[in-house]
Amino acid sequence: MLDRFRNWLVPAILLSPAAMLGAEGLTLPLWPDLKVEAGAGDESVTERGRNGKQDRSFKNVRVPTITVYQPEKPNGAAVIVCPGGGYGSLALDKEGHDVARWLCGAGITGIVLKYRLPRPELSKGEAPWPLQDAQQALRLVRSRAAEWKIDPRRVGMMGFSAGGHLVSAAATHFDEGRKDAAGDKVASQSCRPDFAVLVYAVVSMGESVGHSGARAALLGKSPDSAMIERYSSHLQVTAQTPPCFLVHAKDDKVKAENSVLFSEALKKAGVPCELQLYEKGGHGYGLGINGGEVATWPERCLAWLHAQKFLDAR
Repeated sequence: MLDRFRNWLVPAILLSPAAMLGAEGLTLPLWPDLKVEAGAGDESVTERGRNGKQDRSFKNVRVPTITVYQPEKPNGAAVIVCPGGGYGSLALDKEGHDVARWLCGAGITGIVLKYRLPRPELSKGEAPWPLQDAQQALRLVRSRAAEWKIDPRRVGMMGFSAGGHLVSAAATHFDEGRKDAAGDKVASQSCRPDFAVLVYAVVSMGESVGHSGARAALLGKSPDSAMIERYSSHLQVTAQTPPCFLVHAKDDKVKAENSVLFSEALKKAGVPCELQLYEKGGHGYGLGINGGEVATWPERCLAWLHAQKFLDAR
């Protein structure tokens, strides 16, 4: 079943005169009026692909965007995809554009979030930049739902590794939109994802389970206990946390306990969830195109989305 979702041609669509349209879909700025801080440095890209396969790693991302892939026959569901990279880079193809194209082949509008990489010293007193961008992406997508043939009640998120942590944070830190923003079509939208998919995700910011590099990049070298608890997503789960599908391999360098703790917290709160725990697979396998038992997770994810009625019109 997976093979038939891997290759397809996404039609070019022009939805906004401000958009940049290319082979990678429709790209829009997340914050049109964003001012990049002085001395931020230039974004850099490293190509890691082999045998003609594109696999770029982006560093020093300071200008966030979304790239929209719209299927020929949309089913109304949309997924915002958050690539990983330890909060120090973004694996924008393997865990971003490739995933959005796969979603598009299943009738789901796939939206790649190219989020700002964190600078905790510049975001003191506010949410980390990646979380701000994830929340804004959810608001922006809902504000364009009618235009993009999306059901605003079926907008989910999918994240890989540190991108999975970002999705878990978005799933546990949200609001229904600014009450004083009635005239602002974006700011007045909810930033709660309707569902979340976490693939080999970092969830905890604690020392025993979490990933030290991701923690330092997101929260700084010496975060206090309150910050560690706030962004350890398994400690922030409530009954309002959206349904989740989780994927992890037991031999992953990012401990599978991250996903186990999150799934246990979800079950305790009465939130629907499914955890696919594999014996082998390691880390960074994306859609599992290199084979092995982890290659079954995309099929199972789609089956779960169907079972939860997120792929069905409401």
